[in-house]
Amino acid sequence: MSYLPMFLNMFIILPFLALIVTLFVMMAREEQNNMENKHNAKYAFYYLLSLVALIFTALSVGIVAFNIIDKTVVDALMSYRSVGDGSLKFAISALLIAAPIFYVLSLLINKGIKNGELDKESPLRRWLTYFILLVSSLIILGAFIGVINNFLSGELTIRFALKALTVLVISGTTFSYYLYEAKRATAGQKDMVVTIFGWVSLAVVVAAFIAAWFFVESPVMARQRRLDDTLVNNMRMIENAVNDYYSRNGELPASLNDLESSSMYLNNESLVDPETAQPIEYKLLAADKYELCATFRLDSQTGNNRSYYIGDSKQHASGYQCLPGELYALDVKGRLLD
Repeated sequence: MSYLPMFLNMFIILPFLALIVTLFVMMAREEQNNMENKHNAKYAFYYLLSLVALIFTALSVGIVAFNIIDKTVVDALMSYRSVGDGSLKFAISALLIAAPIFYVLSLLINKGIKNGELDKESPLRRWLTYFILLVSSLIILGAFIGVINNFLSGELTIRFALKALTVLVISGTTFSYYLYEAKRATAGQKDMVVTIFGWVSLAVVVAAFIAAWFFVESPVMARQRRLDDTLVNNMRMIENAVNDYYSRNGELPASLNDLESSSMYLNNESLVDPETAQPIEYKLLAADKYELCATFRLDSQTGNNRSYYIGDSKQHASGYQCLPGELYALDVKGRLLD
C-alpha cells in the first residue's frame, strides 16, 4: 500500500508533538490545582498510548480494506507491478497488538472518569481528546490526498470510489466519536453512543483481522517463497560470473569450477540451495547456450507475490526446473562484444 510509508513517518513525529502538548497541559493544570490530582501523569500516558494504538488500528483496518479492493477489483495497470502483501502482513501484526491495547486503555480511561480519578472536566482530558481529533484530521487529509493522487495517476474509477468510501467511513466514524466524547456531559456514565461505537468498532476490527488471512500467504508459504527468491538470486550471481568469464575468454565455462578465474566474486553459499545446500547445476548446451537447474518449492506465478516483469527469464514452476542462462556479452546479432 503506497500510503504506508507516509503514515509511518508520521509516527516518528507524533510522539514528540504529543509530548509537547502534554507538557503544556500538565503545566496549565499544575498552576490551577498545585498538583492536587496525582493521577494526571498516568492518564496522560493512557491517552497518548491509546492514540498511537488507535492510529495503528485504524490504519490497519484501512490497509486490509485497500488490499481486498486491490485483489478483487482487477486493474490492468497492476499487471506490470509486483503484487505483494507486505502491507497486509503489517496490518495483521498491528491489529493483533495495537487493537487490544486500544480497547483496554479506553476501558481504563472510562473507569478512571467513573471512579473520580480523572475529572471529566479535566484540562488533561479535554486537551488530549482534541489532540486526538487533530491527529485524526491530519490522517484523514493524508489518506484522501493519497487516494486522489492514485486516481489522478490512472487508477480504476471503481477502485478509487471504494477506497475513498473506506477512508471516509473509518476516519469519519473515528472523528465523530471523539468529537462526541469531547462534548458529552455524561462522561463516566453509561452512554448508548459510546457502547454502540465500542461494540461495532470491535466487530469491524475482528472482521478485518479474519478477512486479512484469506488474502495473505501463510507463514510456511512465505518462507518457501523467500527461499526460492534467494535461490533465484544465487542463479543470477552465477549468471553474472558466467558472463564475466565469457567476455574475458570468448567462450562459456565447461563447469562452474572454471569460474574461479572470473573477477566476479562467488562464495560457496552462492552455488547452492539456501536451505538444502544442494548444488545449483550448470549445463552447457552449446557454444553460447547454457542452463542453470535447481529444485523450486513454489510456482513463481502463484500466490500474492508473483512477479509480472516482462521478459523475466527466471519464472519457474515448482519442482526440478532448468532455467535458460542469459549472455549479456552478446549484441543483438549474437556477436561477442569487445
